[in-house]
Amino acid sequence: MAFEQEWAQHKQAAAADPSPQTRLNQLHADPGGGEGLLATAAPEKKKAANTIQNVLQPGTTKAADAADEPTKTAVKAFSGWATAAGLTKAHTQWDDQVKRLMGRLNSEKTALRGASNLFTGNDQLTGQGFQPVQSKVAGL
Repeated sequence: MAFEQEWAQHKQAAAADPSPQTRLNQLHADPGGGEGLLATAAPEKKKAANTIQNVLQPGTTKAADAADEPTKTAVKAFSGWATAAGLTKAHTQWDDQVKRLMGRLNSEKTALRGASNLFTGNDQLTGQGFQPVQSKVAGL
């Protein structure tokens, strides 16, 4: 089936049922996550952050380094050809992508480690906010 035919079928189906597929004015029947409770699990966040630090980041560095020597050898072998320039450009882009990935992994690791501190800090601040009320209730 050609793209135009398939696209025409999708447009026709959409015209036949104009009701919205996403509704933002009501809660989904099964929101997931339990009974609407916010839950955080510091040990799981710590484990995920450690996995990033001890498995993903070293593995990514190792994979990036593994490409260096064969690429240099190939560039040398194709010296004077456009292929050498292409390989050099591709390897430069590879290195840039690895740096971005490492930065993203580092950001995720930092966010995971900071999330539990944030939740704990917010809980403590909320509890401190109720101290005056608790003192008044206890004094009655």
